[in-house]
Amino acid sequence: MIDYIIGIDEAGRGPLAGPVSVGICIAPADFDFTIFKNLKDSKKLSEKRRIEVLAQMKELQNTKTINFSVALVSNKMIDDKGIVFAVTSAIKALLNKINIEPHKVKILLDGGLRAPDEYIYQETIIKGDEKEPVISLASIVAKVTRDDHMVKLSKGYPEYGFEIHKGYGTLKHREAIKKHGQSIVHRRTFCGNI
Repeated sequence: MIDYIIGIDEAGRGPLAGPVSVGICIAPADFDFTIFKNLKDSKKLSEKRRIEVLAQMKELQNTKTINFSVALVSNKMIDDKGIVFAVTSAIKALLNKINIEPHKVKILLDGGLRAPDEYIYQETIIKGDEKEPVISLASIVAKVTRDDHMVKLSKGYPEYGFEIHKGYGTLKHREAIKKHGQSIVHRRTFCGNI
């Protein structure tokens, strides 16, 4: 019998700097996601709306209605082991933390993500963050956490503008790399053509 539904998504797969962020959201199998109004992929919500949804999630977490967590995997790990390894290891770590028997959960994952094989009830859904509310919530948690992290990093590396582009390869960011070189938070394997 399935007791819980779990959504998993990542944010920050493609940036030139900073970590990749993997979010997980756990809810009872019969949870009514309609309490979250206009829920969709985090990238399609305004920053203000993402923060509002996360605040609502925190209230529900406080009442033990739902749970969520995030893992940030460093640019060093991405450079050393690759982005796929970084995301996969984060998924494993998050699932190990929750301590729910694998056969009692259904896991819904966005895009090309996969959970470890012992989770026999899992489904990878293309554009899952738009189609499944539990994945949308995981997406929001991952994105807000990573964005906040990049704003904090910007204080130590003000010349790159992380607070604006969050490490993505915008023209201004690429120009800053050309001018200042790479910082220790840049993904050297992603910056090869700059």
